[in-house]
Amino acid sequence: MTSYARDRDRPAVHQETVAGLGTVRIVPVDPDADLDVLHSWVTAERARFWGMAGFSRQQVLETYRHLGSLDTHHAFLAVVGDEPAALFQTYEPTADRVSECYEVQPGDIGVHLLIGPAPEGVGRAGYSTALLTAFTTYVLRVLDRPRVVVEPDIRNERAIARLLRQGFVLGPPVVLPEIDLPEVYLPEKKAQLAFLDRDKGPGLDRDRDENGGASVRRPL
Repeated sequence: MTSYARDRDRPAVHQETVAGLGTVRIVPVDPDADLDVLHSWVTAERARFWGMAGFSRQQVLETYRHLGSLDTHHAFLAVVGDEPAALFQTYEPTADRVSECYEVQPGDIGVHLLIGPAPEGVGRAGYSTALLTAFTTYVLRVLDRPRVVVEPDIRNERAIARLLRQGFVLGPPVVLPEIDLPEVYLPEKKAQLAFLDRDKGPGLDRDRDENGGASVRRPL
């Protein structure tokens, strides 16, 4: 297996140049090639709200292979330079358990975000903000979705605070039901709904770079 750093030819679905951080590329997850990164991130104590604590490498591999087989759920890595920086997942709320907890509007898209350890010397808050901005740009502008819905664990106060700083508006607290299927198991989850409308997204000044990506000139 290889890490993403050795797989530079993987095409990006979106790219942004962020001042002070560099080029952020969003690429589809390759479960086999990215297993080292995926397993180390999703099973770490800092990712306890991700719901995969204690998963073996094989379980993580099977989970992301299954995710890759779906038309409604997709997994991506954010790569800064040659290094993976975050795990980002999108899903259609109508095909997810969250649809049992709120009234889905046409065009809604759900997201999950797990930010990896910040590089040495980089401020965590600014690093997280820049990566979250790249993802919201991708779903709201590139995918042309009118609204993002997120449902972090209600105990994850840091993630909720980060979302509020990005312009998300809190919805009600909800309980996502347990999912117990042969191909996937998700425990019941007490979550905090939050929404970001496209016309209320981060107020960043953007132009187009020479490669067609968004060049972010005022990220933080």
